[in-house]
Amino acid sequence: MKREGRKNDEMRNIKFTKDFTKHALGSVLVEFGDTRVITTASVEEGKPKWMDKEDTRGWVTAEYSLLPSAPNTRCQRERTKISGRTQEIQRLIGRSLRACVDLEKMPDLTITIDADVIQADGGTRTASICGGFLALKIAVEKLLASGTLKENPIIEPIGAISAGIVDGEVRLDLEYIEDSIAQVDSNIVLTKSGKIIEFQTTAEGAPYEQSEMLKIFNVAQEGIKKIIEMY
Repeated sequence: MKREGRKNDEMRNIKFTKDFTKHALGSVLVEFGDTRVITTASVEEGKPKWMDKEDTRGWVTAEYSLLPSAPNTRCQRERTKISGRTQEIQRLIGRSLRACVDLEKMPDLTITIDADVIQADGGTRTASICGGFLALKIAVEKLLASGTLKENPIIEPIGAISAGIVDGEVRLDLEYIEDSIAQVDSNIVLTKSGKIIEFQTTAEGAPYEQSEMLKIFNVAQEGIKKIIEMY
């Protein structure tokens, strides 16, 4: 299949609408083409019960959900038990955000990032990470202004993007129709300075070459640079 109106290394239209909701300390509507996710940052005093009492760090965690009408066919609400896919995605979001934060600088605080997909057209997890970081950044700025935080815990910005191989071509920011037929599927999370947080690359059929893996990484790195500039 051929792309309509986009080069292989070109991202969809990306938009961040800050302070999208009223009550969350930080909130962002993130749009990657037709994929739309509401991300919010909520702050609570205290830390998870599993953490040692003498541990002085705070914590950053994430929850992810897909609105039933978000994909092209209705999905079930996960009311009592979340699926393995949802668990994997929210762990990815949480890991990514903790990688850019010095938890020692936010003692006795837990920040929860909620990513709620209201429309899905590929790349929901990477959009959630980008919007989640921006919601976290907004919340941190308000905590610093109020004196709740004494130091900025954010080490450096992060960004994320999907990529893959479709019809033998390396493509950036896959829409669902591309993702569903991709021979190789990737989700990449990097820091502003180019350090790797996640580089998930999976062959959906035949194995792929190392040279193709490097092409995927390079095109994703350029895309993430542009995303971080939008923050």
